Amino acid sequence: MITLVGLGPGDPGMMTRAAWEIISTTRVLYLRTAVHPAVAALPSSVAIHSFDDLYERATHFDEVYEQIADDLIARARGGEPVVYATPGDPLTAEATSRHLLRRARAQGVPIRVIPGVSFVEPVCALLRVDPLEHGLQLLDALDLAVGDAVDDAPSWASLHGFTYTPPLLPFPLTPTRPALICQVYSRSVASHVKLSLMERYPADHPVTLVRAAGVIGAESIVELPLHTLDHRSDFDNLTSLYVPPLMPLADLRGPEGVAYVVAQLLGPGGCPWDREQTPQSLRAALLEETHEALEALDAGDDEALVEELGDLLLNVLMQSEMARQAERFDAGDVFSMVASKLIRRHPHVFGDLNVAASDEVVHNWEAIKRTEHAAKGVARRSALDGVPVSLPALAAAQKVTSKASRAGFDAPAIDHAWDALAEELAELRAVASDPALAEAELGDVLLAVARLGWRLNVDAESALRAAVTRFRRRFAHLETLLDGRDLHTLSVDEKLELWERARAIPE
Repeated sequence: MITLVGLGPGDPGMMTRAAWEIISTTRVLYLRTAVHPAVAALPSSVAIHSFDDLYERATHFDEVYEQIADDLIARARGGEPVVYATPGDPLTAEATSRHLLRRARAQGVPIRVIPGVSFVEPVCALLRVDPLEHGLQLLDALDLAVGDAVDDAPSWASLHGFTYTPPLLPFPLTPTRPALICQVYSRSVASHVKLSLMERYPADHPVTLVRAAGVIGAESIVELPLHTLDHRSDFDNLTSLYVPPLMPLADLRGPEGVAYVVAQLLGPGGCPWDREQTPQSLRAALLEETHEALEALDAGDDEALVEELGDLLLNVLMQSEMARQAERFDAGDVFSMVASKLIRRHPHVFGDLNVAASDEVVHNWEAIKRTEHAAKGVARRSALDGVPVSLPALAAAQKVTSKASRAGFDAPAIDHAWDALAEELAELRAVASDPALAEAELGDVLLAVARLGWRLNVDAESALRAAVTRFRRRFAHLETLLDGRDLHTLSVDEKLELWERARAIPE
């Protein structure tokens, strides 16, 4: 038999009578740590055995927890009646108890749990907070510490010259509810907590450090802005952090916040203009915002890109909220659809399929799509089906070229693409005097250019858009070089000379 008891939050007077009686009658008391105010008040007749030395030798806390569980179970299986005491309540924010219960259950070792007073009650008393009023969340500080990359496998960052940092996903807190974070035992842990919280909370969000709650004469609370949390050094194993909730309109860094704003705009008492819109009336905005996002991408303007991607997201959420109110679907359906599709189409990431290169990924992707279409009863008559008719012509040409190639209609060497372009240019030159024939041949030239761009791994639509942007910029330089002259009056050589000068101006 293993008996779990709690030492209470700190002051010996807050230890339960049941726990005291069990501790008083045991021969040896096993402690996760002897660094606790109540330990000094334990009966002198009880031999104390702590596991503090394990923390000094282990590289990870999980190693300590596992070693403690293994040690206690081995003693119990050997016939020793084991009493194990933890700070606070044995099942509240106590990882060793979780490990011990799991392993004891698997090995058939009985465990008795004596409930105790946790750190939560005295912390809430100091803060004058009812933990149930707004749904207080409890979290270990280490759950907010972002770990290192698990292995040396390539990531997007490593393939593009950046250092990979894992994201904290899913975010472990709901910012619109209060949270109590325990075990903020060092400045390093406080720094991790601060950086993780600032992913969702404003930098100046007021938080409260609570130290030694339940230890008479040592209790303290300090309110400070979140961004200064790790500017202190008075952290120990009795330090917790209270994070008050954000108002819904202040929860701006997560999907729930913007979804709340959209729901308010389209709800009772919302914006008259927004309420008058329809899914069809938002089509023009969707197209416009897409092009503005592309423009920001081409310009390498991160600030503009953030704004334009936000406008695209707004359209998605507006469409979803309108559909929800019309009882057609909601944002949850949109999230579920795309997440399920990504998981289903990436068995090499979320399953056990092994792939050697990206071309295998594309092949598997197409095979999975065919299976999905068959399950929906969608029969595509051609390998070129599925290209949206609303795509810009150059983008559609490259998409069709890609699909044709994946269907097997392509030459292995890029020389064929170069030869095809030269051939189409010659045919265009031959019919240049006939507008009707020239239109068809020009189309063939553009299609050949799109195909060549695909073989060169260049997005033709983006390349042409960038070229137009460069032309406009250089033409503006040329206009400044005219110095009052009329461009129509200049010779070809003079125009070319101006153009070369305009091209030489640094971007």
